[in-house]
Amino acid sequence: MKKLLIFAILATLSFITFAMPVFALDVGSNFISNDIALGNQDPRGMVAKIINILLGFLAVIALIIIILGVVMGATGGEDKAATAKKVMIAGVIGLIIILSAWGIARFVLENLINATQ
Repeated sequence: MKKLLIFAILATLSFITFAMPVFALDVGSNFISNDIALGNQDPRGMVAKIINILLGFLAVIALIIIILGVVMGATGGEDKAATAKKVMIAGVIGLIIILSAWGIARFVLENLINATQ
């Protein structure tokens, strides 16, 4: 179980390190100026950034829930193992829902931005 816990921690760290830039993709970056002034930014691009950031945070929370389930399973008996399995399954389902929502939001925003060109 100790190896499983170490693997889960390393997998989470690698996800945060390598996959978070995917959540931070800038949909429609060619429509947004680099100025800080609000008047020069495209609202669709700002909404895309906000959605990407929120879904990124939710994905990190889902991964923390999965790791919590692994830790619970590694430190307890059969009762805790059953609870840990439920927690891990809930975390995986949550992660699938978050990634699906990210894909749908990205598709809709890309089509919204491209529709006005």
